[in-house]
Amino acid sequence: MDLGSIAGLVIGFIGLITGYIFDAKFNVALIMDLFQPAAAFIVFGGTLGCILVSYPLSEVKRIPSLLNIVFKQKQYNEIDIINNLADLSEKARKDGLLSLEQDAQTNENELIKKGLALVVDGIETEVIKDILVRESYLHEQQFEAGAKIFESAGGFSPTMGVLGTVMGMVSILKNLSNPQELGPMISSAFVATLYGVLFANLFWIAFATKIKNKGEREKMISDLIIEGLLSIQAGENPRIIKEKLNLTLLEKMSKKGGGKTEEKVEAEE
Repeated sequence: MDLGSIAGLVIGFIGLITGYIFDAKFNVALIMDLFQPAAAFIVFGGTLGCILVSYPLSEVKRIPSLLNIVFKQKQYNEIDIINNLADLSEKARKDGLLSLEQDAQTNENELIKKGLALVVDGIETEVIKDILVRESYLHEQQFEAGAKIFESAGGFSPTMGVLGTVMGMVSILKNLSNPQELGPMISSAFVATLYGVLFANLFWIAFATKIKNKGEREKMISDLIIEGLLSIQAGENPRIIKEKLNLTLLEKMSKKGGGKTEEKVEAEE
């Protein structure tokens, strides 16, 4: 599990509820005022409806798998990948490219497996690069498409919240004969706006950002692999390949602002 995603949601909720309790003079019973089924139906139902109108059903069906990306911890170790590519290079220099045939079937990384198979088959360098870059691009686009769905939900949700509040106010204005009930009714009406803004920021937009970040990390790993595989095919020295890939990794991490320049760099996704 991705503890960062879970901890973020828990801390966010605790912060909001704690702030509300402070504002309510520690009257914990007032927390129940935040649970309004009608507002929830309007916000969530309206947001889902907008998503279904905006995207093909085949894309909407991907939401469970997208949530899996958000909450599933996928461990990478770029240094291990670089060392693996350097070992494969050394093996190829000693025994020839055909010696990598077994590795092309057993390597744990799918992109490395595909690339090694192309290298062993003697495919031209430009063709290998084109195939692997396209493979990486399509994978990256899957992350981008998933992030857009949640970004759209983050845009629709506050609007549905405001709409729910307006609907509540319409009902209130039709019943002005009982002033004593106006306060609670108005309070309930604004819960819809609360739901819309809360879930847009703490959930949908945050989910989209998480998916984008994980997609960027996948892209960085793919770039390292492609560069390493092309170097293997070119017959470069394993030590040079390792040094070159380490420098590439440090450059990419520096551009991301991660600041991870230690000997061992592990992805957090």
